[in-house]
Amino acid sequence: MFSLLDTLKMGAGIAAGLVLYHLYAVAIGYPSAAREARAGYIMLAEKTTAEAKAAEMERQRDAAAEATEEHRKRLKAAEASEQAARDTLETEIQSYELQLSEKNRACAVTAADRQWLLRH
Repeated sequence: MFSLLDTLKMGAGIAAGLVLYHLYAVAIGYPSAAREARAGYIMLAEKTTAEAKAAEMERQRDAAAEATEEHRKRLKAAEASEQAARDTLETEIQSYELQLSEKNRACAVTAADRQWLLRH
């Protein structure tokens, strides 16, 4: 039916077709392998993104805790300074009243005056 030459031509055509398909598959990439590679890459990218978000949230939490602690220390120092100022003012008022009493003079400082002095 077919001669030997026809059979060789068909064999050469099939071989050339397989070679071209192989070159195409190698150049473009096998679709299933590309899909699998992309799926793995997507999972890896999502994992990396999630880890980065978690690290950023932890960094922000630590920074907020540090800022809160610093604020607490400053508030405590400010309260101590304010208490020291009140104590000093109270001592000065008592000293002044003692000086006036030693000279037999009266101090007409009322409770409202003392409150005003404490606030200013």
